[in-house]
Amino acid sequence: MRNRLLIVTLLVFISLSFVVAEGSDAASPFGFKFELGLGTETLPIDPTAPADSTNQATYQKLALKPDISFGKIGVGLDVTLHFNIKPGQNGMAIEIYEPDWIPEKAGKSFFELYLPKIAYVRYGQKGENLFVKLGSFDDGTLGNGFIMGNYSNTRFLPETRIFGAALDVDGQLLDFPYVGIETFAGNLAKFDVFGSRLYVRPLAGTEMPLLKNLQIGATVAADTDPLRYASDAFRTAIGSADTVTIAGVDTKLPVLSTPLVNMAAFADLAFEPKGRWGSMVGVGGKLAGFMLYGAQIRLLGPDFIPTYFDGSYDLFRHLKYQALLQEASGSVYAGWLANLGFSLLSDAIVFQATLDGPFKAAPDTNPRITDYPHLRGVFTLAEGFLAGFSFDALYEKYYLGAPSPIGTGNFWKDLVSPENAVIGAKINYRTGPAVLSLLYNLRYDPATGNYIVTSSLMSSIQF
Repeated sequence: MRNRLLIVTLLVFISLSFVVAEGSDAASPFGFKFELGLGTETLPIDPTAPADSTNQATYQKLALKPDISFGKIGVGLDVTLHFNIKPGQNGMAIEIYEPDWIPEKAGKSFFELYLPKIAYVRYGQKGENLFVKLGSFDDGTLGNGFIMGNYSNTRFLPETRIFGAALDVDGQLLDFPYVGIETFAGNLAKFDVFGSRLYVRPLAGTEMPLLKNLQIGATVAADTDPLRYASDAFRTAIGSADTVTIAGVDTKLPVLSTPLVNMAAFADLAFEPKGRWGSMVGVGGKLAGFMLYGAQIRLLGPDFIPTYFDGSYDLFRHLKYQALLQEASGSVYAGWLANLGFSLLSDAIVFQATLDGPFKAAPDTNPRITDYPHLRGVFTLAEGFLAGFSFDALYEKYYLGAPSPIGTGNFWKDLVSPENAVIGAKINYRTGPAVLSLLYNLRYDPATGNYIVTSSLMSSIQF
């Protein structure tokens, strides 16, 4: 009975969507798109059990994705039904993937399960006077990113979607340019990773060149459940976990803004638990309108972790917490960051690679995540540039050059090894209204030393 009710509800939803699409006026400020997708996806049979190859199965997938926009406002839904059609004695029986709909089966609360069915809600863009976004994030950043930079809540896609939120308000919106605020929450249902930055422009009322745009900010970010994705064995070994709170102050000053050179200078000072501290100064921007660049010099206290909330934080958060439990030891040391890439044809092609690490030699014993270089690379090709193809790719790697058993001991070999790596790619091919999409994710689980691979193939019709 429950399965029939779900199917009837989805059919009604499809019918209503087509009615709205046909009734929309092309001259109206409203925009409406609808995507109907069919495909397959590999999912855990029991999401509450350990993730391994014996707990995975392939399911058929029906995805309904209406997208409504009005000016800068946009709302998208992602209602997906996974099922298997199995022959039974009385004909064809449909097996519904119950963790999609029943919180207890998924090991989630009601809001954890149903909020992510809203793909996104947005207003404006990051950097504008008013920016609001709810849904999935790959770029959660506060200030200069020294505490939280490019935080992502999408590391468990496609099997798990997490619903986050960001709200930025600049006083210039109300003709009061002296103050502004940035806020971010990675998971609204659990409210575990969140942060906020308050900034002022003390010289905004003057006519002083450059200095009138000077920002001075203060950031606080926290994780109330640092062992959230840790294994039961790891939780048992660590015991109860306290909230991790990181705070800091920063400055940012736009230096040049010309068609040839765009540059901003910035600096940060941050504090982590048990007396850890770190600082950095840097510059970044764009050259010739297309080349992205950035560089930082860092002065770091013993065992300080720069950009604690980074792109793969959800995968490594328990290891970072374990490092924070130890008393900081050693001496103050210097670190570095280099960023290089390009953005072409109004962001139709974007590539960016960031490499950071310490200047000091890594220790031979008790290596930690901060002792070795870390790489993050992203590449985006928008639709319309290469026939019907478009894709997004991510490669993130930790412990570059670490000795065995963590790494190979060779920087270049570790660079191409999947160990301690996060790899993701989504490839789309469009022909007319039809779109074929391949999604592939590989992530290394440092708790078990295993690789977790998820993939999906979907064909869709977009209206």
